[in-house]
Amino acid sequence: MALVIQTSQTFAFYEQQSEQFHIDAQGLVRGFASALQFPEDKILYPDQQSLGVAGIARLMINADTGKHWGFEINAYQTYIPAALAKQQSGVGLPAFVERSAAFETGFSDEDYVHLAMDRFALRWSNPYINLALGRQAINLATTFYFTPNDFFAPFSAQTFYRVYKSGVDAVRAEISLGAFSQLSLISVLGYAAEPESDTGWSDKPASERTSYLVHWSNSYGNVETALIAGRVVDKNIIGAALQGELFEWLGVRFEGHHGNSLDNNFDDYQQFSLGLEHRWESSFELRLELFYNGLGGDNVTDYPAIAQTGNTQYLGRYYSALGGGYEITPLLSGEAVIISNLDDHSTLISLNTIYSLSDESELVGNLGIPLGDKPVNNLFNSEFGSYPVSINIEARLFF
Repeated sequence: MALVIQTSQTFAFYEQQSEQFHIDAQGLVRGFASALQFPEDKILYPDQQSLGVAGIARLMINADTGKHWGFEINAYQTYIPAALAKQQSGVGLPAFVERSAAFETGFSDEDYVHLAMDRFALRWSNPYINLALGRQAINLATTFYFTPNDFFAPFSAQTFYRVYKSGVDAVRAEISLGAFSQLSLISVLGYAAEPESDTGWSDKPASERTSYLVHWSNSYGNVETALIAGRVVDKNIIGAALQGELFEWLGVRFEGHHGNSLDNNFDDYQQFSLGLEHRWESSFELRLELFYNGLGGDNVTDYPAIAQTGNTQYLGRYYSALGGGYEITPLLSGEAVIISNLDDHSTLISLNTIYSLSDESELVGNLGIPLGDKPVNNLFNSEFGSYPVSINIEARLFF
């Protein structure tokens, strides 16, 4: 039921297969040219404009080494100027993900020039159990734009390219309970903040930040439900999710949780998101999501304190997102999303186009337009009004 127009090439520059052995290696090179225009607040933004070029190269290896064993490796090398890295300007950085700094090396004190392992995991499986150990992507999202149950390296609502979700250091067991039911046991290592390191996190795990989750899912006809409970970093959570179709026409998605602080650093809260979606035969698709963020504030004066806690991606309490996509021609597709903070009435409009140059390459254009009250004298007057106008041109080469 996912309504996303984006390509995901699967060509391999190396592949070998036998009766019980399979390995393939793929590569991806992404080159960017970006321009940012900041609001006119000399205190918050001493530089009103930022221009730069950047690049990310990835090597991905996936292997099955027998009847039960396999592994995954995903490594990347980046070159991103400091001004673009700080703003996360649409280039899909895996920066700031809480994971060990031992597997990442920086080559610059200013620019984001890093060589790192984004994923490396060993897996074992039989018909009833799948086990994975190592750095891996943990995706617990059901809704698309706002994903309150996706606790580990979630995508932002305006991210269009979601092929590679950043990995975290984890162990995961998925146990089949029948044809339509599954139990997942997940533990994710946490790390202490270490600003001097290449990633901002320590090399060694911090037991007080380790997460433990139980996730159960079951399908009833065309409806899938899920329950989730456990500890996430510094809080206990219990939540639920649902996805399905009404009248075989309207897709419905819901996810949310209740949380309480383990050390009383914040009050009990709730976060939940509800989405409706449909795709027409013409390829036009439309999605609406509403989000309640109990960790946010309903007044802009609360925003600086909320931002400093790092507990939530979003500063406000009530949000909406209206997005869609359309395959204009077999080679050209477009996407758009309008994200609104319903508390301070600010909006972010993001537009994205993809043109296929060949089977192994594509050209992407992205435009971000913020609307809302601009900051004045280092004071926020709205969330999205403090964002820069951004333009990104990207070339992707798959091999």
